[in-house]
Amino acid sequence: MDARFRFSDSTAELDRDTVHTWLSEQSYWAEGRSRELQDRAIDGSRNFGVYDTETGEQVAYARVVTDAATFAWLCDVFVSDEVRGRGVGIGLIAGVCSWLDTLALKRTMLATRDAHGLYAKFGFEAVANPEMWMARAAH
Repeated sequence: MDARFRFSDSTAELDRDTVHTWLSEQSYWAEGRSRELQDRAIDGSRNFGVYDTETGEQVAYARVVTDAATFAWLCDVFVSDEVRGRGVGIGLIAGVCSWLDTLALKRTMLATRDAHGLYAKFGFEAVANPEMWMARAAH
């Protein structure tokens, strides 16, 4: 990530309006998510952002749901179209993984449809024994 961008783990810095717009209007996994639900997700998670040092604007977002002892779920990773291809996603995930490493968790999970290469750079791989994993969806 070039010097024009800065990683932060401060929830207070988040541009909640921008994050909500990105996720509810531009992502495949959170399309239509309400602002109330997004704010609850932010408030119940550890949040990370990347910011343009010249304009101060937020250009990327990720959040982690964790017990900070054994498990974490990396989710809602989003990089603005305007800065894609400039290393912002790599910088974002590097910062998140650096924070996660301080917790010495047994496992961090994520789901992605199209960014396997990015996450593989940070040690993520296909789930071993997928027949053991289950999910409960909302009804």
